[in-house]
Amino acid sequence: MSGTEEGSTRSAAAVEPLLLGVRHHGPGSARGVAAALDAYRPRVVLIEGPPEADAIVGLAGDEDMRPPVALLAHAVDEPARAGFWPLAHFSPEWVAIRWALRHGAPVRFIDLPAAHTLAMTAAGAPGGPGPDEGPEESRSDDGDRAEGKRGEGPGLDPEALRIDPLAVLAEAAGYDDPERWWEDAIEHRMPHPGVEAEERDGRTVPATGAGGAAAPDADGSAATADARGPAAATFVALGEAMGALRERYGDGGHDRDLVREAHMRLRLREARREFDGQVAVVCGAWHVPALRARATVTADRRLLKGLPKVKTEVAWVPWTHRRLARQSGYGAGIDSPGWYAHLFEAQDRPIERWLIKVADLLRAEGRTVSSAHVIEAVRLATALATMRGRPLAGLAETLDAVRAVMCDGSEVPLALVADRLVVGDALGEVPESAPAVPLQRDLARTQRALRLKPAAEERELQLDLRKETDAGRSRLLHRLRLLGIHWGVPAASRASTGTFRETWSLRWEPDLSVRVVEAALWGTTVVAAATAKAEYEAAQAGSLAQVTALAEQCLLAELTDALPVAMQALADRAALDTDVGHLAAALPALARSVRYGDVRGTETAALAEVATGLADRIFVGLPAACVGLDADGAQEMRTHVDAVHAAVALLDAGAGSGGAGSEADASGGPANGGRGTAAGSEDGRAAGDGTAAEAAALDPAGSLRGRWAGALRVLAGRDAVPGLIRGRAVRLLLDGGRMPAAEAERVMGLALSHAVPPADAAAWVEGFLGGDGGMLLVHDERLLALVDGWLTGLSGDAFTDVLPLLRRTFAEYEPGARRAIGELVRRGASAAGPAEPAGLPGFADEIDPARAAAVLPTLRALLGTEEEQP
Repeated sequence: MSGTEEGSTRSAAAVEPLLLGVRHHGPGSARGVAAALDAYRPRVVLIEGPPEADAIVGLAGDEDMRPPVALLAHAVDEPARAGFWPLAHFSPEWVAIRWALRHGAPVRFIDLPAAHTLAMTAAGAPGGPGPDEGPEESRSDDGDRAEGKRGEGPGLDPEALRIDPLAVLAEAAGYDDPERWWEDAIEHRMPHPGVEAEERDGRTVPATGAGGAAAPDADGSAATADARGPAAATFVALGEAMGALRERYGDGGHDRDLVREAHMRLRLREARREFDGQVAVVCGAWHVPALRARATVTADRRLLKGLPKVKTEVAWVPWTHRRLARQSGYGAGIDSPGWYAHLFEAQDRPIERWLIKVADLLRAEGRTVSSAHVIEAVRLATALATMRGRPLAGLAETLDAVRAVMCDGSEVPLALVADRLVVGDALGEVPESAPAVPLQRDLARTQRALRLKPAAEERELQLDLRKETDAGRSRLLHRLRLLGIHWGVPAASRASTGTFRETWSLRWEPDLSVRVVEAALWGTTVVAAATAKAEYEAAQAGSLAQVTALAEQCLLAELTDALPVAMQALADRAALDTDVGHLAAALPALARSVRYGDVRGTETAALAEVATGLADRIFVGLPAACVGLDADGAQEMRTHVDAVHAAVALLDAGAGSGGAGSEADASGGPANGGRGTAAGSEDGRAAGDGTAAEAAALDPAGSLRGRWAGALRVLAGRDAVPGLIRGRAVRLLLDGGRMPAAEAERVMGLALSHAVPPADAAAWVEGFLGGDGGMLLVHDERLLALVDGWLTGLSGDAFTDVLPLLRRTFAEYEPGARRAIGELVRRGASAAGPAEPAGLPGFADEIDPARAAAVLPTLRALLGTEEEQP
């Protein structure tokens, strides 16, 4: 049926629909929608969104539904192909949904179905959003096209331009900032709903639908358009402005809008026939002229014919204010979600209430902010608005006032205000009755059982694995990481280095809901899905390092069914791989698995056997693998040597007396920023008299640590090995007590002799002194004298050649160590005479009372004690 025929058969009682063109997530638009719906009282409310969500829209009225939330649509066969339609409590669409549910009016979504939208995105349809933007970008149709460009001047094709409608209107009004124009023209002028209120998250906010409502006429229809309430006048004016823009620019360069609007018109016609024209439509203001246009049904169906289609599912998922922000990449995003939420909630004195929030935040962060600061900030913001010709103070004026009055002109606390309040970290909640995949339900149950609630703000979680609840949290986070759901990321602990401690950085992002749907194909519970994926990855792993990393993950996640599969794959690949670099890259993960499996009470005997065999193969093959390497190869192999050294310490500690839950891992040494391992410190004391025999007595000839020391000695004495690796081997032997200090000095003297090329000598120095070698030079003046003598003996050209290597080496030292070295060199490293150190360099047998007494005043000040009187 054509548009003309439809018009001739339409009931005389039918009236024109109420078209409410809004800005997505605009609080002024939301207030206007509530007032207009109260006045018009439609029988059905149509909303821009995927029609597949009609079946679950009723959940928006559930008392456990707390925005911000989003409609998630994903392809059934390819869950990663997904899109979101976010809604906040200040979004006009959310206000309309809540109004309709409270008044018993049906709610229908009229945008292009997600089945077509996702298929068109995958096919790369022209004019559509990019593959990473999804339907979020398709929502940016009301003036939120900040990334679009508007051309000017003659000769341009208006229909080929991608415009920002708000920027065009703002420029026409004499504004250089579209956001400021929108605040002045819309946000500060829209009527506020009446005094009714509803409770949300412990706050009292305006009810969506309160206010003086105009009763419908006796014939059941609403009054004329002029009687639809004062808010309708703003929507009419905005619609006329968009109509003028579309006459000039056509579709504004967004080709897919034509298809979407054709579907909207078809759904609108259906609703008008069913409800005698008493229809309200809430959509982006850009679409209003197209919905008012008199296009024929045939023409609209022709546009929709032949569109690609995929099978989809739709669900409600939590969303965050941070993801509503434009800088997150959301096409219809806004610059200040937290500010807009405040404008919607504040029934009176919004500027005063906002600055009180700012003051509370700054006080919580330790800044001194009094009531006088708030009063002066309010006055300044108001004065700035007057000077700038604005009807009311906006966000820019309040931030300027906060910077001047509360932050003393500093941008640092202002950045905190922008992050915590202007954007915000609000995270929505979805009721348990909402549709979800079984994996999502199991995850939610586990989160409740472990008292680990998702949150939008980033927070640090300290776990003590000796406690069952914390151990369960650790297992859950490791299993989710294996599934690709990175809710938690391991972080360095600042409180303890014990093996029973774990530190995580947690932040729940809305995209993780998609990752959960993707992971659902592996199983219906977290443990089953993680086990299935681990077994699959063990069979598909392409390198030994991948298999060892997977085995470590299985141990940390306590996947007892997947671990044997990973172990078998590990044994098979380890037997076939002959590349020492691959073996060295795999050993650290194996060592950690053995160590941490012991901490968790997991049986790791088989894994320890594989790790020991792998280590022995490295010890045998490493010297030959280090021969003839270039500079880049030497750097890479040095990294492997450090990693193997730390792994051997872990394996040795696990086999010895380290025990589970020791407060500090026996994984010291230069690679870990320590002077040596726990056992290594004993080695150092044994080697204090300079005899290698006593040092060797600590480790039997067949011990793992002893075999590793033998491999290092071979590296240190082989001239064909690059100087970088030889120097590193000497340093590891010295720190482990395997080489007497006098022998290390002799080897260094040979490496820095005039017969050695300067570049090779500099590489040896880098290997020996890299990492924390600065303190070694500070405490052993004889080594410092050797390095100083070598440097001063270089020619000018040779010094220039080795300077980059030396600069890189010394740049790794702490500032205090560099200052101490400079002071020693300035006064002469040997000024105090050739002192004979006892034990390891820097560790004397006797305490120096004079040096120890120097710290007593500081200790007394810290402890609050007074000096004892003689």
